[in-house]
Amino acid sequence: MSSTDTPSAASVSDMETIKSNSRFLRGSIAEGLRDPVTGAISEDDNKLLKFHGSYQQDDRDLREERRRQKLEPAYQFMVRACIAGGVLSPSQWLAFDQIARTWANGTLRITTRQTFQLHGILKRDLKRSIAAMNDALITTLAACGDVNRNVVASVNPLLSAAHDQVQAWVTKLAIHLRPQTRAYHEIWLDGEQVAGGEAAAPATESEPLYGPTYLPRKFKIGVAVPPINDADVFAQDLGLVAIIEDSALLGFNVAVGGGMGATHGDSSTYPRLGSVIGFVTPDQLLHTATTVVELQRDRGNREDRRHARLKYTIDRMGLAAFKAELEERLGFALAPSRPYHFDHNGDRYGWTEDTNGRWHLTLQIESGRLADRPGQTLLSGLRAIAEVHRGEFRMTCNQNLIIANVPADERARIDALVAEHGLDGYLRQSGIRRHAIACVALPTCAMAMAESERYLPELLPRLEALLDHHGLLGEPILLRLSGCPNGCSRPYLGEIALVGRAPGRYDLRLGADFAGRRLNRPLRENIDEAAILAELDALFARFAAERNAAEHFGDFLVRSDLLPPPRHAIEVETIA
Repeated sequence: MSSTDTPSAASVSDMETIKSNSRFLRGSIAEGLRDPVTGAISEDDNKLLKFHGSYQQDDRDLREERRRQKLEPAYQFMVRACIAGGVLSPSQWLAFDQIARTWANGTLRITTRQTFQLHGILKRDLKRSIAAMNDALITTLAACGDVNRNVVASVNPLLSAAHDQVQAWVTKLAIHLRPQTRAYHEIWLDGEQVAGGEAAAPATESEPLYGPTYLPRKFKIGVAVPPINDADVFAQDLGLVAIIEDSALLGFNVAVGGGMGATHGDSSTYPRLGSVIGFVTPDQLLHTATTVVELQRDRGNREDRRHARLKYTIDRMGLAAFKAELEERLGFALAPSRPYHFDHNGDRYGWTEDTNGRWHLTLQIESGRLADRPGQTLLSGLRAIAEVHRGEFRMTCNQNLIIANVPADERARIDALVAEHGLDGYLRQSGIRRHAIACVALPTCAMAMAESERYLPELLPRLEALLDHHGLLGEPILLRLSGCPNGCSRPYLGEIALVGRAPGRYDLRLGADFAGRRLNRPLRENIDEAAILAELDALFARFAAERNAAEHFGDFLVRSDLLPPPRHAIEVETIA
């Protein structure tokens, strides 16, 4: 099927029909925004709204009370920006801060895709919020939806000129794969282009890459720079491992088919790590990425969205057949993958100096939430830093933040502001707290089955007490919490992961490695906190007594055969 083919209405999912009839993502969004009777928009328009970077939500804490009062749900909108590689200037940071305090719920949230989500925006304020982001030269187009989403990349630390080259390619990928529809500018910007930002819209409406029905499902790209896999590169539909020698970027190993989502009770859905299929030079990168997207566009499942990600396309076709068709479309064979090594997954906190004598301060932001609370005025603190900072900010894939490119003579002023506003918690935290990630979940995420972000502050002290009892408080352990099985917090790559089943009940998954190369496995399903802590207490005891020198917790569990056998392949695969 070519990009211009329209699938038969009888054989495709409802979403395919909605996209086909949307007039390149317009739908009736503009009309719905003007409707004063309701705080919501229509169901079909809500599905299209994702392509524009927004989700309609409601406060689930208030649902029952509002139902009793015969009121509609407390509708609100989440807006997600598209910020390639997570890089922001201080002026852009201040713009988001202003939007958050003016129209959203007074907080900013750093996501696992290196961008901001703003929650609690009312329908009447949605257009002006998105327009304000565009005024700061930041788009929300393609932050969500069945397109290539925000391209993520390693940022910690910025060691050499090659890292700047990687960031440049990340930006090129993001722009090259962005949808071309003029609907975004018509709806949110009254037809205006972003000054100095996006290229001019074409004279005639078309989507040369995506076609009128876009991709079968979302598509994610990530780039990692060894030896740090902070981008979880094998969790991406298209993962790119930068190969750097003597501070020169030679190219990228290509991994395809990563994806974290699954569905409880459906064994035909599963997390998968990307498979390494070869190497491309920088000048081959855009053509290769485009062709992978085209192949997924044409071969992906448009009948069942649960099986529509690239990982299922590859497993259905077979990896060798997928690679062969990719190379045929490319017009050249991929070179053999180059040697590389990952030894770390996560962020390294504190100050790091690069080869240019500039300094970079990595701060931990619990669950990525920037808010002002007693003793921790994180939002105000970063606003104060942005007002004096002369470098940039870099958000990480682990919901943390780097104050980047700080001159040596500015470090003391930054340190003083960090301490004043309680941003220095990373200096005093346990190993597991430093490596914890949680998705938003309740009360706003419609997919949430259990708590995640709000549960993390309760769970961490209990885990720390167990670890301290066994002399393991400083041990770095990857902890991932998810309110559902969809995988926004990449739970299947946690050495310890809780995946929500129902309020207060989770699947306990264990045994990923510390560098993002192995999936974990379910130890027990649908259990409460008491059972979770009991299981972990026993395993911590054995880990403390039986571990090898410098062995990580996940590796110990696998080596000691303490976990059930995997149901699917759990290691990164490499083919010639």
